[in-house]
Amino acid sequence: MAKREYVDPLWHVQLAVVVALALQLLLPAHLVLGPRFVVPVIEGLMLIGLSITTPEKYSKHSRSRRATAVVLIVLTSVANAASLFLLVHYLTSGGKADGKELITAAVNIFITNIIAFGLLYWEIDAGGPVSRHSEKPELPDFLFPQFSAKELAHPQWIPTFVDYLYVSATNATAFSPTDTLPLTHRVKILMLGQALVSLITVALVTARAVNILG
Repeated sequence: MAKREYVDPLWHVQLAVVVALALQLLLPAHLVLGPRFVVPVIEGLMLIGLSITTPEKYSKHSRSRRATAVVLIVLTSVANAASLFLLVHYLTSGGKADGKELITAAVNIFITNIIAFGLLYWEIDAGGPVSRHSEKPELPDFLFPQFSAKELAHPQWIPTFVDYLYVSATNATAFSPTDTLPLTHRVKILMLGQALVSLITVALVTARAVNILG
């Protein structure tokens, strides 16, 4: 069996990380854990390192590259969850804030949540992007519709980052899987955690902001 051609552009991933970094920088200072530029600077350095060390096509598995990517994604997720915690604490402790500022912060956290988990799903499913595009990929963590209805997809179809970003977005908005089902315990736990973050953001933070505006 011939090795399948890589069709998952790295710039999609890089752009997503840059957007997440920008969103973190736009958060108010009181919603950032520690100095506001520490986490974005660390993430930026790791992103530069990934861009330099990762070739246009993943032809070889690199544990160091994957470890760096996972650290980058987890760091983004933790920083985003910390911002949500600080925002909820600020609201419940009687902090006074402008309603528009709260809505902006909630949208910021919500979108960052989608990006971070989309990156995480992309990195861990079936052993990561390198494994998925090898001749012997690991067992999948997600059941995409194309796997069940192969007549509707290319014979060598493989999910790309855009597919995982879509899974992340639907899980964050519907609080449950839609057309793509989780198969393993690890992604079920991750999707549960993502749904909880989205639920808290939408149900508590945004509702409070709308009340303030009213």
